Amino acid sequence: MSQPQKILIIGIAGGLAQMTARLILTEHPDWEILGIDSRDIAKVPPLKGLTSLELKYSRGNFENLFRTHQFDVVYHLGRISHSSNTQNVLAKRIELSVMGTNRILELCERSAVKKVIILSTFHVYGALPDNSIFLKEDAPLRASLRHPELRDVVEMDQICTNWMWKNQNSISTVVLRPCNIIGTQIHNAMTRFLAGPIALSPADYNPFFQFIHEFDMAHVLYKSLKDVPTGTYNVAGDDFIALREALSVIGTRGIPFPIVLAGGLNSALKRLNIDVPDYLLDYLKFSCLISNHELQKHLGPNFLRFSIKEALEMIKLR
Repeated sequence: MSQPQKILIIGIAGGLAQMTARLILTEHPDWEILGIDSRDIAKVPPLKGLTSLELKYSRGNFENLFRTHQFDVVYHLGRISHSSNTQNVLAKRIELSVMGTNRILELCERSAVKKVIILSTFHVYGALPDNSIFLKEDAPLRASLRHPELRDVVEMDQICTNWMWKNQNSISTVVLRPCNIIGTQIHNAMTRFLAGPIALSPADYNPFFQFIHEFDMAHVLYKSLKDVPTGTYNVAGDDFIALREALSVIGTRGIPFPIVLAGGLNSALKRLNIDVPDYLLDYLKFSCLISNHELQKHLGPNFLRFSIKEALEMIKLR
């Protein structure tokens, strides 16, 4: 990729997408990035080389976009949060994650895009009592068995991996399944859960978690341009931490409770505007740890800058 590249980033309103764009343009100031999002882009900071566009995710808009621009690389980082599970939001998520992804991949194929980088999540595996200690990329995707609200995430991942292998000889495609991403510039469910005034902490369970700092995740997204070949990759460090210790590092007060009361207690917290997605309750009971062996083959054994404790300490002031 020595020649200047034209890059599309889908989901530019998100902090992770903006950090990725900044990393790319810092290293390659002559490259061009078009960032699009269906959300408000007023807070996307100005950056030389980045053009931001607020755009409804529709077939017509995507077709016009690819007709007007010849993209070399496409980052698909646009996902709607799972913190709300109303039917309206569920329908919008399925439209974007499943239908929208199909359109994007079809247009990438037709437009001879050279590389596609897709952000999935380790949540596709699900938190289940019979999980292996460190799940590998070929583990079954079972998240939607207990939580239908994760169906769109699982289907999107399956669509992308199937398409990836179908087109592996013509387009380089990377599907990333990171562990919990936390940081001050992203507003996902896990960061809100950890850094809130209080957090659910089961008295009878103390599961292990993996966390990755937002900067490290942006760095992996950037390195995937050149250093990571076609494939599906878990993204996590070597270390992990128990829930109670994680809350202690941040200084968040845990609410001890028997796990059987989780559903009722979570409903009460939602009335206080402390919103914990229902699927996250399983992760408060069962560990879901992922192997980073495949990604280490390409990025080396020490590809993360921050340890779990350092990442947790950096969200103390939220």
